[in-house]
Amino acid sequence: MRLEPYVQVDDTSFTACSEDIVRTRGKPWRAARNDVGLHEMDYGEVVFRFQDGGRLEEITLQAEVVTLGNVAVPFAALSSFIRAQDPQSFERAGFLVSPRFGLAFDPAEPFWVTALARHCIGEWKAL
Repeated sequence: MRLEPYVQVDDTSFTACSEDIVRTRGKPWRAARNDVGLHEMDYGEVVFRFQDGGRLEEITLQAEVVTLGNVAVPFAALSSFIRAQDPQSFERAGFLVSPRFGLAFDPAEPFWVTALARHCIGEWKAL
């Protein structure tokens, strides 16, 4: 996963709408509303979640390595890296959330990592 926090994950910008994703990737193998009211487009290796209005909220994918700028962090070291580099990081519902890097993940569930839109951090804090 190449992450530019709050801007882009790999080749997908957080300005993308669901139509952009379908145009690029084709029809998802599953599309449904999830338990927190977001529309999910599941492609197996990556899941995109959108608000009702079409705004992209989250991109979740399997990432054995997360690349942030020039730093490549293996999933096994991600927790310690986040804790050392982001003093504002916090835990919610078993996830470690990093406002600095705009991501959330469950350290016990390799290798799934969720990149967040900036406005999502408040929602995670409120959990």
